[in-house]
Amino acid sequence: MRACTLLLLAVLGMPATAVPDTMAQRAKACTGCHGPQGRSRPDGYVPRLAGKPAGYLYAQLRAFRERRRRHDIMEQLLENLDDAMLHELADHFAAMQLPYPRPTTTLPAAGDAQRAEALVRHGDAARELPACAACHGTALTGTAPAVPGLLGLPPDYINAQLGAWRTGQRQAQAPDCMARIAERLPLEDVARVARWLAAQPLPADTRASTVAPPRWPLHCGSVAR
Repeated sequence: MRACTLLLLAVLGMPATAVPDTMAQRAKACTGCHGPQGRSRPDGYVPRLAGKPAGYLYAQLRAFRERRRRHDIMEQLLENLDDAMLHELADHFAAMQLPYPRPTTTLPAAGDAQRAEALVRHGDAARELPACAACHGTALTGTAPAVPGLLGLPPDYINAQLGAWRTGQRQAQAPDCMARIAERLPLEDVARVARWLAAQPLPADTRASTVAPPRWPLHCGSVAR
């Protein structure tokens, strides 16, 4: 991670005479940690940037800069970047529609897989949990401009993010509906859902849907209404 920090500081901080002042050049600093072209890395702890909705990427960059999403290195690297630069970075990676690798995770056992799919597709009314698909799209590839896809992510990463919402390490604009969902979702279901999602093949078209649901199941501050 120290190498990532030094690389990003070098690219964003060098004078224009030393490095071509283009977004492609600046973005190389991000790919030092997030993988070539923002495709992520095999270890599963650094997320993919390529092809995610621009509004979502911008919101996450702001969240790191404003310390609502906690990560020491990201906070330090973004603290002096203005909104215009964050938009440019978000647009750059959102435009990269690149193929995903095949899933390497196997489905959980039959009963766990059924429970996970039921939560993803239908939710759990008794716990006041909406279906994941209600916001993240029926194809689970996201809903532009603000809701990311859930496929193509390693189970460890999904587990970590739900855990971060439970503990307040990750926060969205209030009202923070993902924090509410993570708090209501039992830990055993977090593991089931993470593994089930990570094992799903991606559709031929991995772009986020541009059609919002007729009614969002929760009032979320991160989603324009």
